[in-house]
Amino acid sequence: MNSNINILIVEDDADINQLLSNILIKEGYSVRSAYSGTEAKMCMEQYYYDLLLLDLMLPGITGEALIEEIRKIKVLPIIVISAKTAVEDKINVLKLGADDFICKPFNIQEVIARVEAQLRRYTKFSASKEQNRKLTYKDLTLDRDSKEVYLKDKQLSLTLIEFKILELLMSNPKRVFTRSNIFEKVWNDKFYGDDNTVNVHISNLRNKLAQVDKDTKYIQTVWGIGFKLQE
Repeated sequence: MNSNINILIVEDDADINQLLSNILIKEGYSVRSAYSGTEAKMCMEQYYYDLLLLDLMLPGITGEALIEEIRKIKVLPIIVISAKTAVEDKINVLKLGADDFICKPFNIQEVIARVEAQLRRYTKFSASKEQNRKLTYKDLTLDRDSKEVYLKDKQLSLTLIEFKILELLMSNPKRVFTRSNIFEKVWNDKFYGDDNTVNVHISNLRNKLAQVDKDTKYIQTVWGIGFKLQE
């Protein structure tokens, strides 16, 4: 079940590294070991990992420096396992970007529980982040990354301006956007009162939606104010 989850163990003590590796493999995780900060950095550059178990007192790059470097480029749970038990050490690594701190000597079951907890938390975070990249409304789906829009599973051929208008409306479906709001957010320019520019693009967008679903209205005109998604 956990075989698709890759964990990197960074620990210079071979016995401790082997112990952690054995218990995590027994739990079904895929595990790789590194014995210095420099080796760990090389592993992080070459392979993808879902979680990092990290000692602090390492040859080469220190654990603290490694946390700082990783946090500049990657989002993954980092659990520190260290004999540095002073409160200031714990606070320091948490401020640097570590997610959890386990003191040595550690309890095996506690390590497993902490690993599972961090993986659950990051899975929820990733799912939420991915969900926010896709907007849905009725039978409409808009993908912010691919710039694709589907209505009833049929892809719409939209201009970039039409896409941005629809994205704006779908980002807050209950809000009424004035023509000034739409123009300034979509065109990134100051609005000078030319309603026709926005109206033409809204009209074109409505026509393309109607070509796929003529029975459903998706964009509502709020007279005297602007536009919103049809309730």
